[in-house]
Amino acid sequence: MHDDGYFDERVAARYDDDAAALFGPEALDPIIDFLTALAGSGRALELGIGTGRIALPLAERGVEVHGIDLSEAMVAKLRAKPGGEEIGVTIGDFATTSVDGSFAVAYVVFNTIMNLTTQEAQVACFRNVAAHLRPGGCFIIEVMIPELRRLPPGETFRVFSGRERYWGIDEYDVANQGLISHHLEIVDDKLESFSMPFRYAWPSEYDLMAQLAGMMLRERWGGWRREPFTSDSEKHVSVWEKLPV
Repeated sequence: MHDDGYFDERVAARYDDDAAALFGPEALDPIIDFLTALAGSGRALELGIGTGRIALPLAERGVEVHGIDLSEAMVAKLRAKPGGEEIGVTIGDFATTSVDGSFAVAYVVFNTIMNLTTQEAQVACFRNVAAHLRPGGCFIIEVMIPELRRLPPGETFRVFSGRERYWGIDEYDVANQGLISHHLEIVDDKLESFSMPFRYAWPSEYDLMAQLAGMMLRERWGGWRREPFTSDSEKHVSVWEKLPV
């Protein structure tokens, strides 16, 4: 379902530097504010906890966080940070891995739900989350809107970043709701490449997955600052609530 080979020691060693812009207060504060308000005095479960970009500042706000991640290399980076040893992490596929206790919120950010590359795995993830939430608990996802409107007929490639020494290209497989993100970078005058597969879905499909898992949509925004979600939104932050049994 979710291959940790894409987040090996080579990727883990550079992940925080490559994603440095996502670690600043401008990017993080709205996310932590959003999650803290929903968690209240309850526990939070992070799917794909990685190096702790969200978990560490959330824990600093007083929220007890437990994470699931398949990559031991990424979790080792979390452990090496101040406070990282205090956060519980279970190594496993977040679509199926169980942890003890119940949670007020579960969340998966930055398109990580797309690392589950089949519909079956994504449905399993929603059901797994529902099993961990207390009644009234919430599942929050941050994920991109597929950029199909930017693809001319017959084209499959979409350049999402182009700089002097780095190029990012998404290769869409529309028939199978798949895409492969290709990253090409010049490092020490050598061209390095890295590609990763994803499965995209529309908000309505995620809503149906939630319904199958006994949850219903509570709110949907265009970003963490609760920007309105519109036809032009590039991503959505959706909150589903677990219904009483």
